[in-house]
Amino acid sequence: MKIAVIGGDGTGPEVTAEALKVMDAVAKLEGFTIEKTDFGFGGDHYLKTGEILPEGAVDELKKFDAIFLGAIGHPDVAPGILEKGLLLQLRFQLDQYINLRPVKLYPGVETPLKDKGPKEIDFVVVRENTEDLYAGVGGFLKKGTADEVATQTAMYTRKGCERWLRWAFEYTQKRNNPKGKKLTLVAKTNVLTFGHDLIWRTFQEVAKDYPDVEPDYNHVDACCMWMVKNPEYYDVIATTNMFGDIITDLAGILQGGMGVAAGGNINPDAGGTSMYEPMGGSAPKYTGKNVINPIAAISAAAMLLEHTGQPAAGARVMQAIQTVTGTKMKSQSAGKMGYSTTEVGDLVVEALGS
Repeated sequence: MKIAVIGGDGTGPEVTAEALKVMDAVAKLEGFTIEKTDFGFGGDHYLKTGEILPEGAVDELKKFDAIFLGAIGHPDVAPGILEKGLLLQLRFQLDQYINLRPVKLYPGVETPLKDKGPKEIDFVVVRENTEDLYAGVGGFLKKGTADEVATQTAMYTRKGCERWLRWAFEYTQKRNNPKGKKLTLVAKTNVLTFGHDLIWRTFQEVAKDYPDVEPDYNHVDACCMWMVKNPEYYDVIATTNMFGDIITDLAGILQGGMGVAAGGNINPDAGGTSMYEPMGGSAPKYTGKNVINPIAAISAAAMLLEHTGQPAAGARVMQAIQTVTGTKMKSQSAGKMGYSTTEVGDLVVEALGS
């Protein structure tokens, strides 16, 4: 397995090191090899060179089976520059049209939801990842004047809707929830009557090809309420790029915080290159202190293995993570785990053999 590694900014390289440590250990146990290549993209690279992604970088990354990303975000770089120039560029140029966000409460991890536990908080969000408001269509008229007009246009295509929704239906089939296979489309068809009408019609048509999956629908505001009140209602959620960005942060808190949440930017087509990352950000105030929680990064490594031809290894890492959160760690908060960053990584490696 050939993996491109972008450790990135802040605590990104620290959590990445633990994720790679676990991947190397499980590879030995499962009998495969991992070849890793480091790419120094991120805030420091931008400040030194003025470039975010060097010319030819995307073509180079396409040669790898997957990309592991630690974190992007630098206190000396204005918001939006790295996010748009690196994260969004990679998603668009590598056509990573699926953003996959498992929402799973691990044993021993606290959730703010009263009387809810791992059995109730266990669903997946499949977010469309290359269209909607993130397409960058818009502009200014009379900028800086009293008559200024700003536009930001959400773009949806039939192709984009169908490939995302079809993947979501197939994923729901594979997930095979014993409570019943259900795919809930989350949109706002009562207000966004053009773009979301296209999504709704596509959803209804694609659903006919998957009779074993129950098609369901929520307005996004109702979904936010039900995620808090009855998270056990959900199996798989399919939602738009913008709404997915918002509700997965809410979901991240339900599963114990951003130190636990992981995600994948996936191009599932033949020859596609996907990228996996923890959701916690670069957390610059914790940089170099060996106190940041690496569980999200290790969870991202498990996702990478699962979706890059090593599902047994991915499942083994997931089981080890849950052993560590359930029996070892005092908290998922930085500095309160009862162990250092590197010690948590060591615990997960140890649990791989149990």
